[in-house]
Amino acid sequence: MKTILVSITAALICLNYPGSANAQTRVGININIGSQPDWGPRGYDYVEYYYLPEIECYYYVPRHQFVYISGGNWVFSANLPPAYRRYDLYGGYKVVINEPRAYRYYSRHKVKYAGYKGYKGHHGKKHKGHGHGRH
Repeated sequence: MKTILVSITAALICLNYPGSANAQTRVGININIGSQPDWGPRGYDYVEYYYLPEIECYYYVPRHQFVYISGGNWVFSANLPPAYRRYDLYGGYKVVINEPRAYRYYSRHKVKYAGYKGYKGHHGKKHKGHGHGRH
């Protein structure tokens, strides 16, 4: 909600700025609260991917698809990989990653979040873009 208010305020300021008559203002607000799965961490206005370190798999929120490696290729599927069909999505740790095609950074994520395999504490470590993750 805070993000929305800041965006609206910024847009209003830009529209009222006495600059050039040819100035263009572009405001974008990304919200996908309703499309996030029930098993995902709470409190995020927008989530692009969840990384699930226990099963080394991603979940792409906009398309409701799991993304994982099979036979050396990235697979997009409505279901978990066959070996993890019984995996507890509610109990497993999730990392929120908001960067395009997050799976391209799999080798980095695999190392960075390896310590969360089997972790049953706080869920939802956030990693925004190429910055630092934070709770």
